[in-house]
Amino acid sequence: MARDAKRLTRLVRGSRAYEGKYAAAVAGYRVGPDYIEAHRAFVAVGADEHGGRVLGFYSLVLAPPELDLLFVADEVQGRGIGRLLVAHMKSEARAAGLDRLKVVSHLPAEDFYHRVGAVRTGTAFANPPAVPWDRPEFEFRIFPE
Repeated sequence: MARDAKRLTRLVRGSRAYEGKYAAAVAGYRVGPDYIEAHRAFVAVGADEHGGRVLGFYSLVLAPPELDLLFVADEVQGRGIGRLLVAHMKSEARAAGLDRLKVVSHLPAEDFYHRVGAVRTGTAFANPPAVPWDRPEFEFRIFPE
């Protein structure tokens, strides 16, 4: 997985959701091997026409419980990759004994989180210069199967 660090960094930095006024938030961002080794990171890799290309990924922090990153490649958004990653994340959280999980969302992803069952719980206030805008906070409830 650590070998995917460069590909994950490219996915984060190249996301259209972080263009314009949001670009500064990911301009120097790096998903390094150390990050991948310290977090529960999972990658969706394409088959068929996508030939092993990274389609998306997420990272799960167990303490305190949080979905730290979730990105889907621009060209495959709307095809269910994000929904599959969230389902996998919930399964991993459940297996780890978690009953809820926090998400601090990027504004353009707010509708996505509503659609996949997250509940808005508050606002993470701006933290300039890195993040000069408020961000919605969500929570996923993790129910036993």
